[in-house]
Amino acid sequence: MVSSAPAAFAHDTTTEAHNKEVVLAFYDEGLNKKDADAALKYVGPRYTQHNPLAADGPEGFRKFVEFLKERYPQSHSEITKVFTDGDYVILHVHAVREPGTRGSAIVDIFKLENGKIVEHWDVVQPIPEASANGHSMFEE
Repeated sequence: MVSSAPAAFAHDTTTEAHNKEVVLAFYDEGLNKKDADAALKYVGPRYTQHNPLAADGPEGFRKFVEFLKERYPQSHSEITKVFTDGDYVILHVHAVREPGTRGSAIVDIFKLENGKIVEHWDVVQPIPEASANGHSMFEE
């Protein structure tokens, strides 16, 4: 039993590394470069969106990217942490839609199947002016 664990772990590590690369490329192409077509090559045959303000599928993602391009052309998202767990990739992100503003702290959760993104969840929290505990939302 012990001898089979390293092979399974090595496979999971390879899959997780690939999934991480896919999500990071998708995020950069779509949200930072605002190129929906480039980002959508990382999406699978279905794309279920769990954010209630965004539509499912490639067209829903295209609409979101168009919204960013039109309303927030200088927006930028900095990924501060990445966690992988099998077919899930979780990002902790500092998103700033307008330069000079504090922005939002975001946790994005992506599910992949066969190396392609098929589902997305997110939680968004505005960054307050002051912290009751003196810690940044992004430091360790």
